[in-house]
Amino acid sequence: MDVIAFWVLATVVAVAALFVIVARNPVHSVLWLVTTFFTSAGLFVLIGAEFLAMLLVVVYVGAVAVLFLFVVMMLDVDFAELKKGTLKYWPLALLLGILFCAEIVFASFASGQRVGTIVNPTPGAETNTEAIGRVLYTDYAILFQLSGIALLVAMIGAIVLTLQERQGVKRQSVAEQTAKRRDDTVEAVDIPPWTGRQ
Repeated sequence: MDVIAFWVLATVVAVAALFVIVARNPVHSVLWLVTTFFTSAGLFVLIGAEFLAMLLVVVYVGAVAVLFLFVVMMLDVDFAELKKGTLKYWPLALLLGILFCAEIVFASFASGQRVGTIVNPTPGAETNTEAIGRVLYTDYAILFQLSGIALLVAMIGAIVLTLQERQGVKRQSVAEQTAKRRDDTVEAVDIPPWTGRQ
């Protein structure tokens, strides 16, 4: 069953990765990229690396691919103009593709000839996620916190750099809203009887 699942997932990954390159619509390319990430996560699960599968889904699918999708949809890019002159690079791209495939085949044969021991995990043993979390939050806790602070500073810097003050735009004033009284916003009107709308 594992072999069948591997070949199915590997075929989907290869086909989706191919459509990422050959799709004419950039939005379709990003959607095929999301499919590739999801299926690759399935391959990670097959080899017992569920933590890497979760990272692939959360980080790449949930952040990077969605960011690519929004950027592609929001930017008014002339893709026809960008594709002009790309035919002269196809021989180099084909050569690099062949080299990459040769590396994968070589690595596959090399790993197949390696003799290793089969580890049978005992019931109740520590999972990969528990082991990584224990090491991450004990031995590397300070570095983990520093990396989070660095990402927070980078996010704040990006917001500050892209923030632009535009004239004529209504903005929310929290101080004015909280300082308002009932008499400032509510007006009681005394309507004489039989003068209302029939």
